[in-house]
Formats: sequence, C-alpha cells, structure tokens
Amino acid sequence: MRWYWIDRFLEFESGRYARAVKNVSLAEDYLHDHFPSFPIIPNSLVLEGMAQTGGLLVCEYNHFTEKVVLAKVPKAQFYCHVRPGDTLTYFAKIEYVRSEGAMVSATSHKGDVLQAEAEIVFAHLNHPSLGSLFEPETFLRMMRLLGAFEIGHAADGSPLRPPPELIEAVEKASSAT
Repeated sequence: MRWYWIDRFLEFESGRYARAVKNVSLAEDYLHDHFPSFPIIPNSLVLEGMAQTGGLLVCEYNHFTEKVVLAKVPKAQFYCHVRPGDTLTYFAKIEYVRSEGAMVSATSHKGDVLQAEAEIVFAHLNHPSLGSLFEPETFLRMMRLLGAFEIGHAADGSPLRPPPELIEAVEKASSAT
C-alpha cells in the first residue's frame, strides 16, 4: 500500500471487527485541489479508508496468506462532507469470509454523526504478478505502524500477535538481502 488513509487502529478483534481513526489535515496535498476555496476529502478517499480498515481485518483473519484486493462496493452512502480539522472514525465488521473472498460492512463517523456507510467486497487473488504488492514485511510494518498489535486481540481474548509464518517470511526476506 502506498497511501495510508487511516492513522491508527483504536480496536481490532481478529475475525470480527476493527475501528480506526483518520485525522484530516489541511496539510494533505489533495485538499489544495479538491476544492481550493472549499477543501473537502473526496468520498472515494473516505471509502478507501473504510476499505483499508476492512481489508487489513480480512488479511489478518487469514494470517496474511491471501492476497486481498477490493473487488466491488455494492453499496455506499455518504451523508455529509469531511473538512480539514475533522476526525473520522472507521468501523469495519466482517460479514463473511470465503475461499474466493470476503465482505465487510463499514461506517465512517465524524464525531457522533454517521458520515458514510458501505458494503465492501474483497477478492482473494493469487496471481504471480501481484507478488511485489503483497510482500509480508509490508503488512507487518503497516499493522505495527497502525498499532493493531498494541490494542488488538484474538477471538479468544488473547493479545493479537503477528502470525509466526509472517514473521518467518519477513526474516527470510531480510536475510536474503
């Protein structure tokens, strides 16, 4: 992932749900073009924040063994603008995980106000050309950066830990370089 549309996880329960936060700042480049006299975060980027929250939840559920990509958005509804200075809280809940993919329901709140809601479908892809986009160290780094292992917990209530095979893959990649 090149751009992070979430700043930090607030809650993370493996296989169930995740809550993340995004602080919108006027310092973000895209706001200077969208729109110069009335800067707002585009709805597509709000959707991307919800998708990243749900996508990482699905990836972790599968111990990062599946390549998860956004496949479609069957439903998305936006209720208000998001401006610099606003804080968005994303909530993603796994509705199902199957061999071919997964679906999450997601919301975005601006304070106590429902800003957006969506259904997001992810596909599991295992094509060799996708390899560089899904390096194990990328996921491990992102989950650590966003605080998932600090606040998360497994379905049994134990602390969320990186899967051993992910750490092994990262160590193997590090020793090869």
